[in-house]
Amino acid sequence: MAHEEDALEHERRSWQPSPGLAVAVPDPLQNPGLPPHRERITDKDPAAMKRAVRTVYTLFYLSLAGSIWAIAAYMLFPIESGRLVDIRHNNLFIGLGIGLALLAIGLGAIHWSKAIMSDREFVEPRHATRGRDTTREAAVQAFRDANEESGFGRRTAITGSLFAALVASILPGITLFRGLAPHNTAEDPIAGDPVALLHHTMWKKGERLAHDPSGEPIRAADLTLGSAVHVIPESLASLSHHDGYLEEKAKAIVLLVRLLPEQLPAAENKLEWSYNGIVAYSKVCTHVGCPVALYEQQTHHLLCPCHQSQFDVSRSAAVIFGPAARPLPQLPIAVDDEGYLVAQSDFTEPVGPSFWERH
Repeated sequence: MAHEEDALEHERRSWQPSPGLAVAVPDPLQNPGLPPHRERITDKDPAAMKRAVRTVYTLFYLSLAGSIWAIAAYMLFPIESGRLVDIRHNNLFIGLGIGLALLAIGLGAIHWSKAIMSDREFVEPRHATRGRDTTREAAVQAFRDANEESGFGRRTAITGSLFAALVASILPGITLFRGLAPHNTAEDPIAGDPVALLHHTMWKKGERLAHDPSGEPIRAADLTLGSAVHVIPESLASLSHHDGYLEEKAKAIVLLVRLLPEQLPAAENKLEWSYNGIVAYSKVCTHVGCPVALYEQQTHHLLCPCHQSQFDVSRSAAVIFGPAARPLPQLPIAVDDEGYLVAQSDFTEPVGPSFWERH
């Protein structure tokens, strides 16, 4: 096989144009060749090469210092006070540290490629998509040659500092994630415990059910058959936004539904938690916390619009479709002496996504 002895025969066959598209050019463009190679100062002066190497790993170590400073700034300039000046200082000094870390890595990599890596011109001819085995082996050898020419495996001072800088550049981001979680304090010892936070809402014994957002109490006699009403605790209306109005509403929001009493079979429902066919369930989906706000009157199904979980109101809001892991928590209700709907207690289980109650 003579063509196996010619290293370019495989490529030459792929270069042949189609006979129907071939064009004869009387004065074809000539290959101008490569310009004369110009050596860099680091190629001619060993002392300049050493200075370049020192510059590169110094930049990488400077990046490492920037990452460490960003982590330190996160702790030295806390934002728990809520003051604008503290938030500005936190953002400024963390940003400077991260910016220095990334900038130094970039400058070091550029200086490494321009002053230290091999500086030779290469011509790479085009070839067929699938090369021969010998060509593929040559590609692997090219990577080995590149490693040798770049000094990546040989210049341990540079590679060590680069790896340290890259690893350290990730740490500020990981550190900042800590600020997304609530923190326990002496005044609020359960602030960082999602299970405890979601296990307690503003509902309590005797708390009247009120329309959202007006806060007007709801009489049982005013609810029509097949209706679905968005409900909040009556006392929520007196809470300001600075005192956590939105946070409390997000946990305590309820959907009130009225069915015929015979449509709530005793075997599948807690009838002592309902009143004359009126039931109340958390509006927060047990999948990822979206609002369950769509009600099918004929089927008695509640639908979550985010991921299509469906709950059957006539069966204790059991999950009948979708990714939700458990039924909607039910709010025990009753009627007071004036005919207003009231809560018998708080929810008996955490509201919201199921994964939050897993310890």
